[in-house]
Formats: sequence, C-alpha cells, structure tokens
Amino acid sequence: MSEQQQRTASGWQTGPGEAAPPNIARVYDYLLGGKDNFPADRIVAQRIEETLPEVQLGVRAQRAVLRRVVRYLVGEAGLRQLLDLGSGLPTADNVHQIAHSVDPATRVVYVDNDPVVLTHARALLADNPQTVVVAGDLRDPAALLTDERLRDHLDFEQPIGLLLCGILHYVLDEEEPARILGELVAALPSGSYVFLHHLLAAGDDQEAAATEAVLRQGVGRAQFRTLDQVAAFLGDLTPVDPGVVTVSQWRPEAGAPSLADNPVLRLAAVWVARKG
Repeated sequence: MSEQQQRTASGWQTGPGEAAPPNIARVYDYLLGGKDNFPADRIVAQRIEETLPEVQLGVRAQRAVLRRVVRYLVGEAGLRQLLDLGSGLPTADNVHQIAHSVDPATRVVYVDNDPVVLTHARALLADNPQTVVVAGDLRDPAALLTDERLRDHLDFEQPIGLLLCGILHYVLDEEEPARILGELVAALPSGSYVFLHHLLAAGDDQEAAATEAVLRQGVGRAQFRTLDQVAAFLGDLTPVDPGVVTVSQWRPEAGAPSLADNPVLRLAAVWVARKG
C-alpha cells in the first residue's frame, strides 16, 4: 500500500494521483487474471488471496457454473431472453457469448452501476444488436424495471432468465434483499427462471469469516449468508434439480473432477428456479 492510501470506514480510499477506490467488479477482474483494475483493487484482491489462497479456484468455479446455467436456460429451458444484473467487467465466456453458442437469436441485457464496467461493456457490444448494456442498481428495482432501453429490448410477455451471479451478497440485510428479489421476480412472466449465486457462511467456517472481513474492509460491503438463508430467497419459486447446492455440485459436466471437498468451493451456494 502506498503512503498516499488511507483506510476509511467504508474501506480503502486512494490519495491524490492514484486510481479510484476499490470496486468489486475490478477486484474480480484481477482475480480472473484481467487487466481492467487499479492499484486499490489489487490491494483488496491480494489481501483476499492471503486469507484464502485458493480464491482463484473459487472465481473460476463461479464462471463455470454460470456457463452451465446459461446453457441450461437457453438450451433445455428454451429461454431466449436473459437479464444479467451486476454483470461485471467483460471477460472470457460472457453471458451473451454462451447464450449465442446455443441460439444466436437470444437477447441479453447487462446491468451494472460501475462506470468502468459500463464503458468496457458498451465498447465490446457496440455492434451486437442482440445485446444491450444498461446503467442500473439492483437496490432500486423500480427504476431498473422501468428503464426504457431494458423494456425495449426484452419482451415482458415472454419468459426471461434473471441472472444474479455473485451480486446479492453485496446487498446487506438492512437493504432488504428478499424484498428486492421479490419485486424483480414479480415483474417476470410465468415460465421465467432465476439463477442465484451467493457467498455462503458455513457456520463456524473460519475461512468464510476471514474472507467476509477482508471484503468488508476492502469494498465496504459483503454479507455471507447461511445455506438456509440462501434457500429462503427462493420464495414461491420452484427449484430446478439439484436444488440449493454449492457451486461445484450444480450439474457438473461429465468427466469433470470432483471438487466438492475443496474448502473454497464450500463458500458459495447456487440455485436455479422457475416461476409459475
């Protein structure tokens, strides 16, 4: 850490002449080996790596389960519309690329509130008519759901796949994540699906607690929840087999090595569920 950096109540702040304060999308980009990150982001990422040396396995597992889920939604479930909230920086195997490998006609809306993410995503997708990028905040579902570009691109009379991959754990309990998710689900037509990936507090798991503390210090917010709490977000939705499981247990690809016993992969739970 440079002498110009100083820690505040909300995390690490940068001094004059340095890059922006840390942002979880850029921290994640660094952990994936990307280049779209700043010194403050790398400090947070490196502290996470010190606490949890296998964290890169965890972020790769998150990308892998996202690939499997998108293929399921566009393939087996037959969806042709996807709404990705908190999409993060473009990387390998973006949602639209996975979806279009199954059906190029699939429409995708990416939503994020980070200017760096929005700039990169819009540049990448400028010539892709099936995909749009919208500025929005998960914590304000009413504004998000009335966004003109989003409503123009998605048909809310037809099923939609709502993707919440690694985002809801940044909505703290006092911000009412269940209410937010409920408002989003209420706006979806019957036959829609929801995918949730959420960091998991595994009881007295010291690795989970230490990682949560680093995230809170670095980006100012992160709330690991128990498996029961993650399952409670299902509400009235009908879970798809195998239900609420850890990331490596959701429909692993044939021949993939079993990683269920790896501690880092026990720190996140996922589910896919259908409305109506």
